[in-house]
Amino acid sequence: MILHRLIRRTALTLYKYNKQRGRQLSEESRRFFRKWKMTMKKRVKYLHTCLAAVLGLTLLAGCGQTEKVPEVRETVAPFTSYVTEEEWEAADMGQEENNAAVAAVMKKAANKEDITIACIGGSITQGTISNGTADKEVGFKKSYVELFSRWWTDTFPETKINVINAGIGATDSYLGVHRVDADVLSYNPDLVLVEFSVNDAGSNRARINYDNLVRKILLADNHPAVMLLFMGQTNGSNAQTSHALVGFQYGLPMISYCNVIQKMMDDGQYTAKELSGDTTHPSALGHAITGELLWKYLNSVYENCDSYSEPAIFDKPAFTNEKYLHATILPAEDVKVNEPFTVTCSSLGLEYRRTIDGNGGQFGVYVDGEYVGSINTDFSGGWGNYAAAEEIFSADETKEHVVEIKEMEGYEGKSCEILGILVSELD
Repeated sequence: MILHRLIRRTALTLYKYNKQRGRQLSEESRRFFRKWKMTMKKRVKYLHTCLAAVLGLTLLAGCGQTEKVPEVRETVAPFTSYVTEEEWEAADMGQEENNAAVAAVMKKAANKEDITIACIGGSITQGTISNGTADKEVGFKKSYVELFSRWWTDTFPETKINVINAGIGATDSYLGVHRVDADVLSYNPDLVLVEFSVNDAGSNRARINYDNLVRKILLADNHPAVMLLFMGQTNGSNAQTSHALVGFQYGLPMISYCNVIQKMMDDGQYTAKELSGDTTHPSALGHAITGELLWKYLNSVYENCDSYSEPAIFDKPAFTNEKYLHATILPAEDVKVNEPFTVTCSSLGLEYRRTIDGNGGQFGVYVDGEYVGSINTDFSGGWGNYAAAEEIFSADETKEHVVEIKEMEGYEGKSCEILGILVSELD
């Protein structure tokens, strides 16, 4: 009936349109409209018959059956309420269908089975909290990892939740992809949260390093769920753009602290000094906001947990390449300056200590007798000693190489402590 009225109204509108403009419909036009109306009436009647048949079959199929509606699970409210709905929408960069793997971990925890949650990243993940000007208003000083962990322990109080904090200050995803086996995957985690968007900023190799790190986790034997967290400095520096491309490629949940604090500062809700006391590390307020974002995400998945099917086994192609898929760290206790050593690899990097005491210097690195680069162990005037890691050599095949670290002219007798040999082998 509604369709019939619509058709009739359309025909009358066309007729009035011509009449108002002094146009007379020809006899041929009138015959056309009459024929058109009759044809459409028949088609509408036929459509009504089909719809009635479909409705009848649907009702018959449903007789005696009650469709099971997924349970909406109760969630635990976050400690804070800093984030608006609009800000949450800016933070949630993933897609609804990407949550099945996380939901599977929640179902396991709900069944009181032990689960292991791991976080890998830099100093922010490790727990560094700067002094912001609004920290007193927060009421507590907890890192985002602590708050993230609390969601799991508060939501599943009768389940054993093992938490692995694999954050190491001043490290990026290059070192991360080499250490993830020992520091994270050796614990067979059910869920891994990855955070390197601050320390990867400005790196030309960030995308390939990060891609291989995330891919390595996803391809682990126990198929852990993966979440990506994009932290950022208050000056806007971060690697979110390149990291998000990896997340979209693999269909992963992505939470952006970067987007939220930028909006908060733009709207005048908080200042940069309130969110971070040193530009880089979040204040107590910044960590609280991050924790609240993670709680919001986890609650949004958990309340509809039963609507998710079992996650598919990860089999997506690499976003970049698999250069570091077999990356690891070899011990370096026996590595000495001016003493050659052999290593089998396709790519070679060094982890070494940089110091502020003025005893560091520059050292050349030679592979098979050829100079390939240098390392600088001096960090005089810096914020403190730290472990640096960088790639020195890369090739298209895996083979044995002779490596030697030599003092450079003018730096004789300077300190050079090698902490690890970073190697990877191609298939």
